[in-house]
Amino acid sequence: MSSAARRRPRRSLPALLLTAGLLAAGCGTSAEGATDGHDHTAGAPAVVEGPEDRYAGIDLPESYRKPTFTLTDTTGAPYDFRAETAGRPTLLFFGYTNCPDICPSTMADVAVALRKLDRSLVEQMQVVFVSTDPATDTPEVLGEYLGRFDADLATSFVGLTGDQGAIEQAQLSAGVVMAEDEGRLHSTLLLLYGTDDEAHVAFDAGNTADDIVEDLRLVTGA
Repeated sequence: MSSAARRRPRRSLPALLLTAGLLAAGCGTSAEGATDGHDHTAGAPAVVEGPEDRYAGIDLPESYRKPTFTLTDTTGAPYDFRAETAGRPTLLFFGYTNCPDICPSTMADVAVALRKLDRSLVEQMQVVFVSTDPATDTPEVLGEYLGRFDADLATSFVGLTGDQGAIEQAQLSAGVVMAEDEGRLHSTLLLLYGTDDEAHVAFDAGNTADDIVEDLRLVTGA
């Protein structure tokens, strides 16, 4: 049976997403604004997808070019995203360490996916987590958080933070709408850039670790 035949039916990319560049998740807030619930709304029903429907994740009708921004990594050193990841398969996610569900589940899915891939491929990869809550997410906090997921992997996850203006510029450069509510309302998209430094596919909470594995193999030719 072909790979396409085995795949579950895909949710296509919402029309709003094509304009805004993200699906938003409100971590840690309910619809009434209380702090004891979690509201992860994703807007209108999916209606548009890339014409070829090639990927297990969300096909992007127009590719996202790898963005240019410089932030601070978990060692306190400057990290030029485009330069450091040039020509390397890269997963990029915006979130924050106190997020109770979307962020840890996304990082866990990435970790599970990378454990299913050949070590030689994983060594080539970069996984970058950019904080949307720089007031809380110091380099030390980010390092401790990401260490929960990458401890036994052939590549270390990169955590980035900075001042609010730099974080906002990073989101604009990546093509996602600015996080709101002190970073709690943020993109749920995990963008996958290939060796051509462009993203043709993304993932969200509706995707699985196996979807990430399948698309990483497709993008890298592994």
